[in-house]
Amino acid sequence: MKTSFADLWRPSGAVDRGTYALAGLLGFALKHNLDRLVAGYGFHRPWTLFNYWVPVRDVARITELRGAEAVFLGTMVALSLPFIWVGVILTLKRLRSASLPSQLVALFFVPFLNLAFFLVLCLLPARERSSVEHTAQGEKESFVNRLIPDSALGSAALSILVTVPFGLGLALLASQVLANYGWGLFVALPFAMGFAAALIYGARQPRSLGGCVGVACLSTALLGIVLLALAFEGVICLIMAVPIALPLAAFGGICAYGVQRRRWLRNDAPVFLSALLIFVPSVEWVEHAVAAPSPVFVVRTAIEIHAPPEQVWKQVVAFSEIPSPREWMFRAGIAYPIRAEIRGTGPGAERHCVFSTGAFVEPIEVWDEPHQLKFSVASNPPPMEEWTPYSHIDPPHLHGFLMSEGGQFVLTPLPDGGTRLEGTTWYHHGLWPSAYWRLWSDVIIHQIHMRVLKHIRDEVERKG
Repeated sequence: MKTSFADLWRPSGAVDRGTYALAGLLGFALKHNLDRLVAGYGFHRPWTLFNYWVPVRDVARITELRGAEAVFLGTMVALSLPFIWVGVILTLKRLRSASLPSQLVALFFVPFLNLAFFLVLCLLPARERSSVEHTAQGEKESFVNRLIPDSALGSAALSILVTVPFGLGLALLASQVLANYGWGLFVALPFAMGFAAALIYGARQPRSLGGCVGVACLSTALLGIVLLALAFEGVICLIMAVPIALPLAAFGGICAYGVQRRRWLRNDAPVFLSALLIFVPSVEWVEHAVAAPSPVFVVRTAIEIHAPPEQVWKQVVAFSEIPSPREWMFRAGIAYPIRAEIRGTGPGAERHCVFSTGAFVEPIEVWDEPHQLKFSVASNPPPMEEWTPYSHIDPPHLHGFLMSEGGQFVLTPLPDGGTRLEGTTWYHHGLWPSAYWRLWSDVIIHQIHMRVLKHIRDEVERKG
């Protein structure tokens, strides 16, 4: 099946897997180097592989770009258009060659999943219509498929026995070896585990959609239990990961259900499993290699106090012991503030905010009594004490993955003689997708703010 250069621009026809793989790899290499050349020499900007996965927060800002930023973005988009066209056309041709639905071309635009999609299309052989019909009539099953039990219970058990150990190895590769808590661990792995578990489950006999989704979710849930049992993770982080991991596992199960409905695709289960085995560690390694900088987030919380700023200031600088927490998240192990101590006065003084897991060391940058106290953070204690069956565990995410960079208190006098006290924290974390994990970290930091601000209010108003 030969493809000329002119055929790359035409939607008709088909391409074999070799042509598709070669064109895809050469096209990506050409585009990446062209992008690096234009970004580096034309705009004096760095360009890495991670730039192809634009974070959600940046997508939302595209319409706000002006000047040089808008010119840069427009140039890079214009460079991408011919490559996108060729990629879509070749993918349509490859889908046609493999007798797959053309609607699957939408996966070409899905970050990370498009890598697995490309691998699958590079591995699947071309299939003529007659071949598909012959398969539907009873093509001989592959050797791997014949190893899978016919019964629903047996195939489900085998799917768990295969996917959980592989999932454990890939989870440890990301967290313990590469020190990545990101797209590979929280997105690619649960999807791949769900897809693989449901694919094995339905390899011999067609299974229901509910059964495929159930096996997919069970596989991912059991991985979490194994991580807890082997002291690699605690309960708190596993609970936080559930809302993103289980839906992705279920989506993997839905995709596998679509595969197992086509008999000839079921016989290619080893092809899909091989692609997934390459896909997940590839995403983890790319994350480790590009080491994208963590975005800085800000959380602000305010409260009104019935006392003048001069009285509030004393508690802001060094507040007294706070009673034991009642909030569920702090009782569950999230680090919480206990008291604050000050060493010296004015800029250069050192404030220690003592938490349940240690002390934040906060050099004072702005001492504007009684209006503003601003500080950086020189040392961060662990963000939590994990719930675990063991006396102590020390997963890597407790060190360097949720870091406060600085904070401030602003005291604003009110017309009635009171004070509006606002606390601000600037922080970053090394967890991806950052937008998802920010939902948790913002809530945690807001609750920390409220614990401190309410205590300051209660102490000032009690003494006043």
